[in-house]
Amino acid sequence: MRIATWNVNSVRTRLEQVVAWLERERPDVVCLQETKVEDGLFPTSAFTDLGYQVVISGQKAYNGVAILSLLPLEDVQIGFDALLPDDPESPGLSEQKRVISALIEGVRVLNLYVPNGSSLTSEKYAYKLEWLACLQRYLAVQEQQGDPLCMVGDFNIGPEARDLPDPERQSGGIMASDAERTALAACLGERLQDGFRLFEPASGHWSWWDYRSGAWDRDRGWRIDHIYLSEELVELATGCVIHRDQRGLEKPSDHAPVVINLAWPPPDDAEDDDGDWG
Repeated sequence: MRIATWNVNSVRTRLEQVVAWLERERPDVVCLQETKVEDGLFPTSAFTDLGYQVVISGQKAYNGVAILSLLPLEDVQIGFDALLPDDPESPGLSEQKRVISALIEGVRVLNLYVPNGSSLTSEKYAYKLEWLACLQRYLAVQEQQGDPLCMVGDFNIGPEARDLPDPERQSGGIMASDAERTALAACLGERLQDGFRLFEPASGHWSWWDYRSGAWDRDRGWRIDHIYLSEELVELATGCVIHRDQRGLEKPSDHAPVVINLAWPPPDDAEDDDGDWG
């Protein structure tokens, strides 16, 4: 199973590029963030024509998440309140369309668009920390359900110095503050591991290049688009790649797709009636 995450920064603006990439790469599952479109205007047919099932949670001009899948989608859940109906904060934190998940071939694929936070003195920063605290509670309930978890998305956090181009200057600031990193680590706990770091320990691998200050031309990006795997999936990961070529296109998203390969289902589950591996 190949699972991709991509902040497309407006699915309608980037539709031609997204469709071309899907035609070439054919990932089994694609999680989109910042679709920036209400559900009724989402370009569903462009993806169903390629064989993808589509589930969406969008809003006008801002935020928005979607899952595209060549495999059957089951038990679609939208917003924090899908798992936290009695949590006093989840309804309000679900108003911005940032959370969607589905069960796909027995794997719970959770697609997130974590708030940016704007600046350390902004109300949006306090909102981001509240949102991450709610995510921690949400994940605790998800773990109780027992499904293997692949959590992906734009996390708007560089977890470590090696995820930043200039860590001495940038660490401690927005997207790299101690509070943000601690909140993300609390969400991950001991259960979830960074799929990209299973294969690439070095710095210099970015998934987002700011449109400003010539970040792409100078290759001064950040690694803020992540794929996290629960322990059941870690040993089945066979590779994780950032498709940075997409950022070099004309009028691209400021993010590149990230794709992980999983040897799922495990061999014992994939044996067919003839004893062959399917």
